[in-house]
Amino acid sequence: MQARGLVKRFGALTAVDHVDLTVPHAHVYGFLGPNGSGKSTTIRMLCGLLTPSEGEIEVLGLRIPEQADALRLRIGYMTQKFSLFEDLTVRENLEFLAAVYGLPRSRARARVDRLIELYHFGDRQRQLAGTLSGGQKQRLALAGAVIHEPELLFLDEPTSAVDPESRRDFWEKLFELADAGTTLLVSTHYMDEAERCHRIAILDRGALVADGTPGELAQALHGRAVEVRAAKPRRAQRALARLPGVLSVAQIGNTLRVLSAPGEDSAEAVSTALREAALEADVLPVEANLEDVFVAATRGRAEEGAAA
Repeated sequence: MQARGLVKRFGALTAVDHVDLTVPHAHVYGFLGPNGSGKSTTIRMLCGLLTPSEGEIEVLGLRIPEQADALRLRIGYMTQKFSLFEDLTVRENLEFLAAVYGLPRSRARARVDRLIELYHFGDRQRQLAGTLSGGQKQRLALAGAVIHEPELLFLDEPTSAVDPESRRDFWEKLFELADAGTTLLVSTHYMDEAERCHRIAILDRGALVADGTPGELAQALHGRAVEVRAAKPRRAQRALARLPGVLSVAQIGNTLRVLSAPGEDSAEAVSTALREAALEADVLPVEANLEDVFVAATRGRAEEGAAA
């Protein structure tokens, strides 16, 4: 799947601003960004639900939106809001979706039986969908999205309303799908979920600000993150937040995590600022994580814009 120069305008608002994407086959590709960053709008353009203002899209060898009708039978789509029928049972929901996608009756029966087994609904297949827990509903929605064995699956904030254990189980299902050859594009605002992806793109105010594997993106920040262990962490945080070149100072327990702008000697600058503030602290270089990547990509871009 590829997009080049993708733009979507709603009147004077540019929701997606010249985004280029390449999503590898059989990968879990993550979209990371805050609400309003353009993730959902981009996904809707990629699957043919929205027409781009500018740009070119090719999905599974088809031109989008011109060939969107041919694409719909080859993709699955799942949103954060449960969209199946709450007054139908688990089995009835899956049987209905199999009919919508035109599966022959014998194949539909076998497919529904298989999904009930894979997604652990054996003892709940006669239960009304509306009475399921949040995690169970998301599992059912995922089963429904893959009833026709799509080649490509779009998931828009799929785990925003479920507990951590259900999220973990849900992601295991996603990797099983990828191992079987399905390509998945998943939008999320959870850092731990983004770290699971084979590759991630970070969107900020409609623009693509980072794209790569989580490891590659973190490695690009080598030397810019430090940990501060101070006797008075709140005072240390206030002193460091005023330091030029510091993008963020986050307290984690009794320690501070400091991220600096490019070209800054983080450890030396932080140590000097703390000494000048008469604060005792240990300053230790640490490896950057995905939260650091996100802050560097979004906050750093904002500072560049302000400087311009």
